Amino acid sequence: MDSTGFIVNGTPQYVRTCIEASLKRLDVDYIDLYYQHRVDTNTPIEDTMSELKKLVEEGKIKYIGLSEASPETIKRAHAVHPITALQMEWSLWTRDIEDEIVPRCRELGIGIVPYSPLGGGFFAGRGVMETVPANSILTYISRFQGENLDKNKKLYLKTEKLAKKHGCTSAQVALAWVLHQGD
Repeated sequence: MDSTGFIVNGTPQYVRTCIEASLKRLDVDYIDLYYQHRVDTNTPIEDTMSELKKLVEEGKIKYIGLSEASPETIKRAHAVHPITALQMEWSLWTRDIEDEIVPRCRELGIGIVPYSPLGGGFFAGRGVMETVPANSILTYISRFQGENLDKNKKLYLKTEKLAKKHGCTSAQVALAWVLHQGD
């Protein structure tokens, strides 16, 4: 179980069962990119990766991806079988992966697939910044509360100013920034 209460299961048996079920449900012979979504802290990543490697060898999946993995886990997983992609949150306000994860992925030739590049919609337009509805899931996220929200509003306003200068939207600036990180 991860910090959100979501149960993560990376046991070889479960991984195989899920892939077999996905192949049947999708009515396909193979899956192009299979993500181990989150890391099971109760199952060594080497065990999970060994099973995924077998599934690659059997032609049931072509490429392996990880989601939300630490630099050490990435290294250990990649030693068993090459990782093709890593899914991590990355945006103008979520940049902590730049210290260790981005260099590790570049060293190993792993592509990064950012999720939430618009910061949960924050950079999509003023509406989110100005009013977070009381019944919104965003009210539970610390970035949308108190001084964090005030700090993030300043970041949004800088983004908006840059967008106006270049004749585009703040969302386009935020996405362009993420895309530029691959250079």
